[in-house]
Amino acid sequence: MVGTPIDEPRNDETIEGVDVPAVTSWIQSNVAGAEPPFHFQLIAGGRSNLTYRVTAADGRTMALRRPPVSHVLPTAHDMRREHTIIRALRPTGIPVPEPLGLCTDESVNGAPFYVMDFVDGHIVRDDASAAALSEPARRAASWSLVDTLARLHAVDVDEAGLGDFGRREGYISRQLQRWHGQFSQSPAAGVPGPEVVDRVYELLSQRIPEQQGVGIVHGDYRLDNTVMDDDGNVKAILDWEICTLGDPLADLGLLLVYWAEPGDTAALTGVAPTALPGFASRRELLERYTAASGRDTSTVPYYRAFGYWKLACILQGVYARYVGGAAAGDRTGVDRFEAQVALLGEQAYAEVASL
Repeated sequence: MVGTPIDEPRNDETIEGVDVPAVTSWIQSNVAGAEPPFHFQLIAGGRSNLTYRVTAADGRTMALRRPPVSHVLPTAHDMRREHTIIRALRPTGIPVPEPLGLCTDESVNGAPFYVMDFVDGHIVRDDASAAALSEPARRAASWSLVDTLARLHAVDVDEAGLGDFGRREGYISRQLQRWHGQFSQSPAAGVPGPEVVDRVYELLSQRIPEQQGVGIVHGDYRLDNTVMDDDGNVKAILDWEICTLGDPLADLGLLLVYWAEPGDTAALTGVAPTALPGFASRRELLERYTAASGRDTSTVPYYRAFGYWKLACILQGVYARYVGGAAAGDRTGVDRFEAQVALLGEQAYAEVASL
């Protein structure tokens, strides 16, 4: 299933982030066939935008996505963008949930939100969830994840109606400015970031590779942002909040950052499901993507450095919201993020300095 429901008050009307009467009325009016009463459960695992499982009176399940309830940074957490991309990709065969409706009227729930079909399956985010897949299924999941990424990057953005979804060129330069800007805003919440992140920003800005064409860039493509079936096939890609057009190799670099191997001393969250037997190695993933996409991947070390750096900026923002008292979402382990931001910054520095 998509995450694990977090324990919440028995009275649905008190759930954080959902005005149950107003949202119930909106869903009943805008989602065909949806009949109240609806039961809302906050799904664990969300560090940024929040996801709720919505169960209708007849047992039908949907998912509701909304921004954090406080400390929202400019240009982040755009529900319209998420809804736009999954609606455009649905006809292309890229596995995404079926979008059911978008609400942009903030008077309904305090912020825009959208509703989509709930996709049942495996979310592999830790050893326990990875153990639910057999070793052959873990191998298949490795290949399905990479092959699906190559298919996403092969989508013709104009044919998909996404030609104006974002600027096509200069992706890395724009991303560096965006994430450094958001990183720099974190001290306003009393959470200064490590200086190494600024040093890496300067080095990455000086060494940007030439962009190879344009594609849809998910922006946070990793194993636990997909739903897998029992055989290890990707059923749906989730969490499109930072998707745009740009350099596809940025997705590949970040995937390799997240992909742990046996013996790694990763600077991420300490959770490394891909180190279990059956999963492919990073080298095998890279070779598989190279063959499936036909792209020159010789510059991937740069994109790995960029991936470490971007993740440091993202975790810094999550930590700032946590320290600032942002409600809802998955709070587990957030108190360790301060140290992890520094470790990620140091890893990014080591990678980019060796280029």
